[in-house]
Amino acid sequence: MRHTYREIDACGVKVALKLLAGKWTPIIFYHLGAGPLRFTELWHEIPRVSKKVLVVQLRQLEEAGLVARSVHNGFPPEVSYQLTPKGAGLVPIMQSLDQWAMTHITEAVHIA
Repeated sequence: MRHTYREIDACGVKVALKLLAGKWTPIIFYHLGAGPLRFTELWHEIPRVSKKVLVVQLRQLEEAGLVARSVHNGFPPEVSYQLTPKGAGLVPIMQSLDQWAMTHITEAVHIA
């Protein structure tokens, strides 16, 4: 059975992959999966990402409802991030993808 473009465009897998497509998204999920982190803590955990790029990725994840941003009063104000329940629901799926990739890593290296 053939699907129309509209049906393919609304495919759940395609929608999920679009949400997770950011270069740093899997790494952000890995670190936030352990619990909330302040922005600077998260930035230090991902040494090759610039602050600007990390902010953009976090905003995209926040807009998608996968990450929650909290601002704590003080000087300077502290900003922390954590996975929402919706975002936390993706963690086991990403762990399954990781296990699959590790099983097929020699094949996957040739693709990349």
